[in-house]
Amino acid sequence: MKIYNTLSRRKEEFVPLEPGKVKMYVCGPTVYNYIHIGNARPMIVFDTVRRYFEYKGYDVNFVSNFTDVDDKIINKALEEGVDASVISERFIAECRKDMQGLNVKPATTHPQATKEIEGMLAMIRTLIEKGHAYAAADGTVYFRTASFKEYGKLSHKNLDELQSGFREIKVTGEEGKEDPADFVLWKPKKEGEPFWESPWCEGRPGWHIECSVMAKRYLGDEIDIHAGGEDLIFPHHENEIAQSECANGKPFAKYWMHNGFLNIDNKKMSKSLGNFFTVREIGEKYDLQVLRFFMLSAHYRSPLNFSADLMEASKNGLERIRTAVGKLAELQQKVQHGADGSGTMAETACMTVAEQENTAAANSLVDKYEAAMDDDFNTADAISAIFELVKLSNSTTDEESSAAYVEFLKKTIEKLCDVMGIITEVKHGALDSEIEAMIEERQAARKARNYALADEIRGKLADMGIILEDTREGVKWKRA
Repeated sequence: MKIYNTLSRRKEEFVPLEPGKVKMYVCGPTVYNYIHIGNARPMIVFDTVRRYFEYKGYDVNFVSNFTDVDDKIINKALEEGVDASVISERFIAECRKDMQGLNVKPATTHPQATKEIEGMLAMIRTLIEKGHAYAAADGTVYFRTASFKEYGKLSHKNLDELQSGFREIKVTGEEGKEDPADFVLWKPKKEGEPFWESPWCEGRPGWHIECSVMAKRYLGDEIDIHAGGEDLIFPHHENEIAQSECANGKPFAKYWMHNGFLNIDNKKMSKSLGNFFTVREIGEKYDLQVLRFFMLSAHYRSPLNFSADLMEASKNGLERIRTAVGKLAELQQKVQHGADGSGTMAETACMTVAEQENTAAANSLVDKYEAAMDDDFNTADAISAIFELVKLSNSTTDEESSAAYVEFLKKTIEKLCDVMGIITEVKHGALDSEIEAMIEERQAARKARNYALADEIRGKLADMGIILEDTREGVKWKRA
């Protein structure tokens, strides 16, 4: 398995620090509002990476944080006249709902910054003791960037070039810096802000220190993979490396993975341009599985353009896979029990010679899928292999197929989709009593040859988003 490592700028063979185990940290969202679709891309991408490692038999310790203390959270709290924790806990809960809708698995651990303050204070003390950090007169603590000779090794910039390039969180006391490139580890409180006691001042942590501390606590001094959006390469991940390696005296992460930017209709997503979408808003128009499928339709390192046309194409592609799996599920029932109820599973258990050949062809497509995923998680090519499996399934199965062959194809497609986090079974949910009664009433009208009433009821159900299909096996329905 090869991974493109931002640190070396090349694909490298994946060799875990500990055989059979993967320690992986992914930077999570700042929880001051509903997550937007830009937040969703790394969630989906690295959830898929995790799933593939598990598919390959690795034990994955997957940590992704919630930043729950930040200027944006504090400002929103002040606007609403509530404690900052009210805002962060509200949107952590909403983020979890969106993650569930996207079928993103919960992390092994979801640490929160405000619950890790003691660890941050300890790491800051260590950095000061080792000469890598210092406290200014007002209590602001800065990291002494020049003390880390390898600073810039992730972003591949030298320190001189970075003097004016910092996306620094502006704080009072910057005049206390020894060097313009030094960055904040701890900052004094402002009126109305949450704060914690420290040896330097009442205040709160800088943004970068939280991830170094949480990665250390839940994964150890050295980890296999650190991941996030490419916008985090500098300064966030660069600063994490500096803090962690200076404090721990060891290399921090072996592999650094970063997903590409998400654009909207070929433009950068921005509230000012009116092209800013939350996951919740997209969920009002589409099944969130469509959004996940769309996100995986391109290689994770490539820029991805979001548009209505591309979402419709993803919707159609996902429907094609689901229709094929649904057809196989129906065939499973027929070949196991017989269309007239007289057949048995034993009668159709053995594959024909042609089915055995097709099984070999399907297995070669599984190999193609794995080769794509082994090559830096190329989900686009992996999805192409799934579509080839769908095509094989559609062209080689019918009511004469063996139960063994149908089951094999169904399980194979489902297994590969599950690695992608793609749910192939459409779960309609229970009909409420009103709709059940209407379907029964329509059936009674048809039995009484009152077709006008039956059509009227079908129309009403269609208006309610219920589509009926009359088949030889009876009435089937789905939501529009």
